[in-house]
Amino acid sequence: MGFKEKLSESYTSNWLKKYGDRLTQLQGRVLSIKSEEKSFLGIINWITVTLVLKQENSKAVATCIYKKRRWFKKPEFIEIKQGHSLVIQGLKPDRKKKKNKDVKEFISIMNVMNLTTKKDLVPVEGGLKTQRVRADRRFK
Repeated sequence: MGFKEKLSESYTSNWLKKYGDRLTQLQGRVLSIKSEEKSFLGIINWITVTLVLKQENSKAVATCIYKKRRWFKKPEFIEIKQGHSLVIQGLKPDRKKKKNKDVKEFISIMNVMNLTTKKDLVPVEGGLKTQRVRADRRFK
């Protein structure tokens, strides 16, 4: 095993040790989406996207936030509209840190997979695997 592999392995193991219990995944339909883009003198650009998602097979509604800040370039986000079916991968809020009790608990988005348009925010190695179902025409 080379230096790069050891470094990446130690990085991933430390990351999972730190955030592993907070990882979560949601699937559902978009109820609302709000996107804000801001810029400071054209040097620092940031985007904040707030998604309200109704989870499948439950009445629960989850609020998810994506925040990204970049220097000189505008951060990008995939096109999402109301009613699209999504899979969101993110982090639950840290229970140990209690800064404000008034703030709602949001899920911070790490990746979004749009099942309607088949696009990802961050491309995944295997990608989305969809099963093709063949119609059974034996009985007419």
